Amino acid sequence: MKSAVETLNPTRVRLTVEVPFEELKDSLDAAYKKINQQVTVKGFRKGKIPARVIDQRFGRGAVLEEAVNDALPKFYTEAVNEAELSPLGQPDVDITELKDGETLNFTAEVDVRPALEIPDYSGIEVEVDAVEVTDEDVEKSVEQLRERFASTSPVERAAEDGDVVTIDLEAKVDGEVLEDGIANGVSYTIGSGELLDGIDDAVKGLSAGEEATFTSELKGGSAAGKEAEVTVKVTQVAARELPELDDEFAQLASEFDTLEELKADSRKRLANMKQFDQATQAQERVLEKLLELVEVPVPEKLLEDEINTRKHNLEHHQLGQMGLTLDKYLEIQGKTAEEFETETREAAVKGIKTQFVLDELVKKENLNVNQEELTEHLMRRAASSGMSPDQFAQAVVEGGQVPLLVGEVARGKALAVVVEAATVKDTNGEVVDLDDEEEETEAAEASETSETSETSEENAEG
Repeated sequence: MKSAVETLNPTRVRLTVEVPFEELKDSLDAAYKKINQQVTVKGFRKGKIPARVIDQRFGRGAVLEEAVNDALPKFYTEAVNEAELSPLGQPDVDITELKDGETLNFTAEVDVRPALEIPDYSGIEVEVDAVEVTDEDVEKSVEQLRERFASTSPVERAAEDGDVVTIDLEAKVDGEVLEDGIANGVSYTIGSGELLDGIDDAVKGLSAGEEATFTSELKGGSAAGKEAEVTVKVTQVAARELPELDDEFAQLASEFDTLEELKADSRKRLANMKQFDQATQAQERVLEKLLELVEVPVPEKLLEDEINTRKHNLEHHQLGQMGLTLDKYLEIQGKTAEEFETETREAAVKGIKTQFVLDELVKKENLNVNQEELTEHLMRRAASSGMSPDQFAQAVVEGGQVPLLVGEVARGKALAVVVEAATVKDTNGEVVDLDDEEEETEAAEASETSETSETSEENAEG
């Protein structure tokens, strides 16, 4: 077999392959055997029909077609490996010549990973938010904890903001009560913004036993997105009582003996959270700077697949779980369909470029992934998916997605290398020293932002 490569553009090549006919022998033998198992010829046992009889009865052309279909993937793969290409997606194959007993010639056009030149990235500088925890931050955190320990007690008065009311609901659309439009004994905190638009105004001022009717767009259920006439009846009004902020509260709400110890712990936790946010911000901004340094051509077919994957995941998974259509989602977001298309395309381009650049860095820096790193990453992914580690691991193995996870970890390590080499300063002008271990962990998580891109490419490469 002989092959040659022609570069059509930075992300697409044409392979020209010439195969001597004798190299088709195994595929021809397999073709005769397959046809033997499928047909019956009087006078011959099944599977024992001579090749010449098959040629006479069914035509040599049918045998050649079967043999070529069997052989093409093998010769295509050999040509790809010989040229050291990284194909993306399935090739467009054209048989240019097939002479029985002489030769098989074909071409294959396919998208490939572009060759990238990673420049010196040690000069990257970014600015991130300073880690500052104010007294107001601490007070807000303690107040949120206080809210969790609030108690309620029934009152004989009209409902007010902050009260917890027990209500019965009935929703009608076009005058008909919905099958799933009745709910009794629902507990609702006035002003929480939960349930339905307009319910706060409807229940405020009502006492136990009173009801009101209002119009609202349903957020879920069988009539999601439709205007409904909702009748709400208040069966109980309860006032919320917050505990006193003292040492007794600290003992009730935490493992600390005093309120000051509780506040000190809150300050420490807030600082840790802001440090995590700062590290995440650093890696995101370093990545943006890195992408600006590298010219990355994007294969159009891969880009279209990525865009379609993102749209599908949004519509059929995220929005579907919330009972929203894409049109309703765009309305809530205040975006036009054109703006959504533009944003989706830009995000897809960035995801693909991120993967290409970080994968190139993995090769350049000779980065490897060990079992411990893969296991830690799997644990994090399992936690974010809501599955147990064992369930997630089983799903990954059964889905053949282990290489995908290895790629995520490797890209995370590559980004960590760049972040470590960059100069990161906070808004106060102070140099931020990011701990290497935390940096790798967070970088690995950040690489999941291009996970959809990788899924599309994995599908394409498969």
